[in-house]
This record gives sequence, C-alpha cells and structure tokens, in this order.
Amino acid sequence: MNKSESIKALAVALAKAQAEFKPAPKSSTNPHFKSRYTDLATLWEHCRPVLVANDLAIVQTFEPAEAGMAITTTLLHKSGEFIGGTLTMPIERQTPQAVGSAITYGRRYGMAAILGMVSDEDDDAEGATNRNGTATANGKPNARLVDDLL
Repeated sequence: MNKSESIKALAVALAKAQAEFKPAPKSSTNPHFKSRYTDLATLWEHCRPVLVANDLAIVQTFEPAEAGMAITTTLLHKSGEFIGGTLTMPIERQTPQAVGSAITYGRRYGMAAILGMVSDEDDDAEGATNRNGTATANGKPNARLVDDLL
C-alpha cells in the first residue's frame, strides 16, 4: 500500500463517506454464469456524489505486469493526503478484449475495496466460487478501511 505521510484528514473524510455509502445495486448480468453483479459505471454513479461531498477523488492507472495487468487505485483527499494499492489481474489471452476486461475488473474491484463498498446481496464474486461442489465461505464483506489505516 502506498500512502502519504499523514492520512488523518483522509481517514476522517473516508469514515464520513462510508457512513453514507449504501450497497451498490447489481445492475448487470453475466450471461455465462447467470449471475448478477455491479458494473463499473454503476459503482461510479453510486459513489461519485458521496466522494465529491467529502472532498475525495479516485485515480486509477494501469500498466502491464509479469502476471497480467497491474491496476493501481489511489484515493485522494483535498488536503493532498492519499492512500493507494495495486491489484494485478491475470490475462487469459493476449487480445484487446481480454486486456480491457482485466482492466475493467481490476478497476471495479480496486475501487470497491479502497472505499469499503459492497453490492446488494454480495456473493463474494463469481471468481471466488468453487465450482467443483465444495462449499465456500460466503459472508458479506464489511470493510471499514479506516480501521485498517489508523
């Protein structure tokens, strides 16, 4: 995790924002798995007004990595304080569509994680599902990122 020397003002703003966030609606359907999920546009639409009201912004960048595509998500506060982290998403095929998909997934997961946001009836994401019949833990995330930072 990257962060500024102090994150005091950012932590206060993020805590206020998290108090306002509601679970994001699952607005899209994955036709392959017949599952519903919150797409990137819906996540942005859902969190943007709360971020703006609390003087927060998100910047996301990406670059190739040995294991796939590295997506860096940085949460900024008007004070100049910041926190950020990088998630590397695997790329199954070297096609523009596969690269774009990895970037989009990484942006969505990175943004939800850094803000502590969840989807309605979160099912721990399709990728965490064990399809060979073994049950997996399926609890809703209750991320309070501020608790981890202080």
